[in-house]
Formats: sequence, structure tokens, C-alpha cells
Amino acid sequence: MDEIFKMHADICKTLTNPKRLEIINALRDKRMSAGQLLKIIKISKANLSQHMGILIQKGVVVSAREGINVFYELSDNRITKACDLMRGVLVSRLEETKKLLSKARR
Repeated sequence: MDEIFKMHADICKTLTNPKRLEIINALRDKRMSAGQLLKIIKISKANLSQHMGILIQKGVVVSAREGINVFYELSDNRITKACDLMRGVLVSRLEETKKLLSKARR
């Protein structure tokens, strides 16, 4: 059981980088080439390559070479569901904080 928690934590660590979360969001509905991702994410090619290497190594993203292009897609659609759940928790916390601030200002 301890090994499962270590593996779980390892995947969660992969998702702690904002740029990797942007990449996951970009790949939410379709596979994309590195060039397409570069236009959306606005990072250097070297930086994208580094992030993609981590996402692939951790099993979050899979890649396929087609000619001179490399295409990426999520390995499992549940990854975006997990990200959406955590974003929902964040939004709820922000809404609660907003309510508390409103009360404090009165």
C-alpha cells in the first residue's frame, strides 16, 4: 500500500507546475503537435520539450512521431477530470475567502 501512495504522490508532483497544467488543458480535447502547443503555451521550444519529457515519463501524456512532427495527447481523459475537480476546490475556497473578506469589511 505504501508504494501506491508513493506513486500517487509522484503523479501529483507532476501536476504541480502551472505550465504543465496549461499543457494538459490544451490537450484536453485533442492531440496537438509541438508547434501548436508552442503557439498556445508561449514558452520556448526547449522548455516545452522539458515539460513534455516529464509528462511522458510520468505517463500523463503520450507522443507519436509523424514525419517531422511530434504529436501529443493525454494518456487518459480522467486526468482532465482530476484537474477540474481540484480547480473546483480552488474556486470554492476563493468564493469562501471572498465572503469572509466581505464580512470583515462591514
